[in-house]
Amino acid sequence: MTQALEEARFDPASGEAVWIEEDYCSPPLAMERTEVLDDYFEDITIVEEDVEETAGWQQISDFPGLWKQVLDDVQR
Repeated sequence: MTQALEEARFDPASGEAVWIEEDYCSPPLAMERTEVLDDYFEDITIVEEDVEETAGWQQISDFPGLWKQVLDDVQR
């Protein structure tokens, strides 16, 4: 989870944070939401696609880094 969030991206078209997380929980990210995600994110949408993790990251690789976007927004 830490690595996925460190590498999270910002989707300029939707204004959403996006990342790839391989998860086997049911429901997905149940433990992660309870422990940390619900403290920082609202309306988490889980897109369940049968995509290999590396391929998923490649799909969002052109998006800017989330944390750069957050810092830019704070500094404005």
